Amino acid sequence: MNDIRNLEPKELWGYFSQICEIPHPSKKEKKMIEFVRNFGKSQGLETLVDETGNVVIKKKASPGMENRKTVVLQAHLDMVPQKNSDKEHDFEKDPIKAYVDGEWVTADGTTLGADNGIGVAAAMAVLSSENLKHGPVEALFTIDEETGMTGANNLKPGYLDAEILINMDSEDEGELYVGCAGGINVTAQKSYTEEQVREGMKAYRINAKGMKGGHSGIDIPLGRANANQVLFRFLMQADSDLNIKLAEASGGDLRNAIPRESHAVVVVPENNIPAFESLVNDYDKIYKDEYGETEPEISFTCSPADMPSGLVPEDEQYGIIRSVYACPHGVIRMSTSMEGLVETSNNMAVVNVGGGSYEALCLTRSSVDTAKEATAWKIAAVFQLMGAEIGLSGSYPGWKPDMNSPILKTMQGVYDNMFGKVPEIKAIHAGLECGIIAGAYPHLDMISFGPTIRYPHSPDEKVNTETVRKFWAFLVGTLEAIPEKE
Repeated sequence: MNDIRNLEPKELWGYFSQICEIPHPSKKEKKMIEFVRNFGKSQGLETLVDETGNVVIKKKASPGMENRKTVVLQAHLDMVPQKNSDKEHDFEKDPIKAYVDGEWVTADGTTLGADNGIGVAAAMAVLSSENLKHGPVEALFTIDEETGMTGANNLKPGYLDAEILINMDSEDEGELYVGCAGGINVTAQKSYTEEQVREGMKAYRINAKGMKGGHSGIDIPLGRANANQVLFRFLMQADSDLNIKLAEASGGDLRNAIPRESHAVVVVPENNIPAFESLVNDYDKIYKDEYGETEPEISFTCSPADMPSGLVPEDEQYGIIRSVYACPHGVIRMSTSMEGLVETSNNMAVVNVGGGSYEALCLTRSSVDTAKEATAWKIAAVFQLMGAEIGLSGSYPGWKPDMNSPILKTMQGVYDNMFGKVPEIKAIHAGLECGIIAGAYPHLDMISFGPTIRYPHSPDEKVNTETVRKFWAFLVGTLEAIPEKE
């Protein structure tokens, strides 16, 4: 019974099972593109692949529905590749091992890819069905949503004929999303000349582990620990009090995932070793006390290490340590127009120090474009103070809510008729592709919805099976209720 293909609706879960067999991390979606393209052709449907790798499949209306407005179902083909440190898994070669765990489907030590594999599977189920009632349907499968919105950014006019776009990349069933945050990447880099290790020093490896991480937008208000700042908070005190020398540090691997693990290699003067080991133990207790409720598995430890070949120079070490710790992380401002919505945030996502180079990567999000830019420059200023070179890239717009949207009114009515309540209307503090697609197709009436997914972008990712059933029923009911062309 752990086989996800036994779940209902079987057509959707069957396609999702096939998707799990195909490696498709961001920027490595070639096999998924081929899979979806071959699927479209096997169904005898018009199938297009643009120069970027986006796939468009078009299906004619079912009998009697030809006069309905054309709908495009939109989902992205890539997934976030995250795994636990003790898990052997190659995201470019190995399948995702999905299984049923009570009311949820999850994966064995890796991200599941329900974000956005469930949306892809739903679109495929609509395209292959012979029994659904629907007007003309198009499916748009974009690439590289998670790391650059590359597919949406390069979508050209002329591929879509639709008047309505339904994005299936939201993660709370019973909610309709009509807006999202924009984002921008902040990169700080600096080079330095390594120093040699002096006599009378002992090397240690420090490990900050056991944190949950998660989606850098959706999960940012949950107060979870950032492994990079957990580590560099300690390094700042150890630098000030115990004269440690930093050899290397690394933490996080994706801009859009809150870092779960971080480590450093340092050397400690022999006369300060007892105080250093005691300080590590103190910080382990501090972090367990401060984050015990949100991070029950957090651990902060050290162990002897091989002597490194070089060290960060003292003057550079001062700025590197403090810039990471001082970098804003988490919620910057809550929305004043929509209760409970994060307006602006930053994820201090990736740090790499060693071998003569320093790099820090952030992802700044905001539903207000001017606030997004201002926050990015504030973060840049922190790193500029220690002499780093700054790059701002990958900026994409937010999606402004339209409370008078016709598809919003239609879907509210369908949900109320099916489930006896009106769905909540929300905006999401994450990057949906709707705002970008509107640049090429400004006439589209857009909305986003999906099943309940928890802990996306982390190995704890899971999707609720009952909400997938409701999501599918709602999608089917919506397609049948699409209004006629004007």
